[in-house]
Amino acid sequence: MFTTTIQPTVSSFSNLKPSSPSSFPSQKLWVSLKIPKPSSLNSCQLNKGRTFSISASSAAVAQDTPTPESISSNLPQKQLKVVVKPMEKPRLVLKFVWMQKNIGISIDQVIPGYGTIPLSPYYFWPRKDAWEELRLMLESKPWISQKQMVILLNQATDIINLWQQSGGDLA
Repeated sequence: MFTTTIQPTVSSFSNLKPSSPSSFPSQKLWVSLKIPKPSSLNSCQLNKGRTFSISASSAAVAQDTPTPESISSNLPQKQLKVVVKPMEKPRLVLKFVWMQKNIGISIDQVIPGYGTIPLSPYYFWPRKDAWEELRLMLESKPWISQKQMVILLNQATDIINLWQQSGGDLA
């Protein structure tokens, strides 16, 4: 913040005094500017020797003083480019829990940048027909395409077959 005062015919810094009290409690900084009368303004009623004074607190001057960072930022530099990755589409993911006596299968929706949303509970094989329950759940979601449904059910079939062949042992 700056306060401005006009003091006519001031000739030296020793005579400078504020014309009104300032709201800044800190030390004052005075700058005196002599403005010459321009030749194009001959018809204006400007008095010769009029001086304008500007006062500011040292805190305000410190805020407005250019720092080395701001000076270097004004210099020409290499152009920085922003690379925007295309938005990834949400996708469906088949999740499974591999246990010794059964296997659990569920489907989650993964939204890039936000996380996962569970779409189904875990369906267990061989306790229940997990594949059939999974198929019914997928058919109940009209926004899941037929192609996605076939891919997910094929993956579920492969995982169930692997579990059956291994007898539940991962080793």
